Amino acid sequence: MKRFLSFIICVIAVLNASAQTVNVETKIDSIQMFVGEQVHLTLTVTMGDKQHLKMPYFKPSQYITPGVEVLSAEVADTTELDNNMISVSKKYTLTSFDEKLYYIPPMTVTVDDKKYQSRSLALKVLTVDVDMKHPEKFFGPKDVQDNPFQWSDWNLTFWLSVFMVLLCALGYYLYLIYKGHKPVTVSLKMIKRLLPHQKALSEIEQIKADRMVTSENAKEYYTKLTDTLRKYIEERFGFSAMEMTSSEIISRLQDTGDQKMIDELNELFRTADLVKFAKYSTLINENDMNLVNAIEFINSTKVEQQTQEVVKPQLSESEKKNKKSRKWLRVAITSIVIICVALLTYILYTMYELI
Repeated sequence: MKRFLSFIICVIAVLNASAQTVNVETKIDSIQMFVGEQVHLTLTVTMGDKQHLKMPYFKPSQYITPGVEVLSAEVADTTELDNNMISVSKKYTLTSFDEKLYYIPPMTVTVDDKKYQSRSLALKVLTVDVDMKHPEKFFGPKDVQDNPFQWSDWNLTFWLSVFMVLLCALGYYLYLIYKGHKPVTVSLKMIKRLLPHQKALSEIEQIKADRMVTSENAKEYYTKLTDTLRKYIEERFGFSAMEMTSSEIISRLQDTGDQKMIDELNELFRTADLVKFAKYSTLINENDMNLVNAIEFINSTKVEQQTQEVVKPQLSESEKKNKKSRKWLRVAITSIVIICVALLTYILYTMYELI
């Protein structure tokens, strides 16, 4: 049993040691190049994720080997692998200006204070053949050439242009509809509102015209006369005379005129109440006197203040719908114009960038 356990421990130790094996590789994307061109050398180190790595450092324009310069080095890229292993890659940009086959020595890395080397590489640098016998056939550098047309560059611009044209057509169609809907004109009328005493005197004149003073129906006469006075008092003095009794009205009017006028008005209301509720019979001269008293009361308490009233005509249902549709058409047309302007600006800017 002890031997078996020892064997298992040894196997685990060997597997663990093999799992932490460090592997260093280098590769170059091209083994040959023309003078002044650039190639990339990639250094890859595979090791355990707990190990510490130190990769070679080159200053800009430092030679990795005589004749081959290191222009730059990218930041190392780390990739996680299985079995607690990681892969660290770093790319170096190389160039050369002398025609030759170069030997690139192995690159040395340090892992946990132990050095490891990659394999060596080769790089062949070529020059451009020049026909010295026919120098007239040597052409200098050419001007900047336009890039070939690619649909992918213009795809979005094209479809946005189509969409903008369709929006413009829709906006023009809505404009024609908007122009065809005649606007609803609302004219405000200023009318002179009759003053309370004017309306009251007008109604009394109508009572005279109807000869109600000499009519046998005294109840109707006094009802219309007192109603006219009640309306006048309500509008002139500002209290609800139509809902008050005769005594309540006289009580409210005590401070608004002379006592003789109030007494005459009180006599008028008392006679009217007797006629309407007690079937009291009046004489024609009594009716005339009450009518004159009513006119005198109105003339003595009237206020000459001409007022005007603004009358706004009511719109029909069709006019309301027409007005509402014109409002929404204006909103839609304005929105389309704003969107088209924004699209046109973006399209022109994109075309400027592409051209």
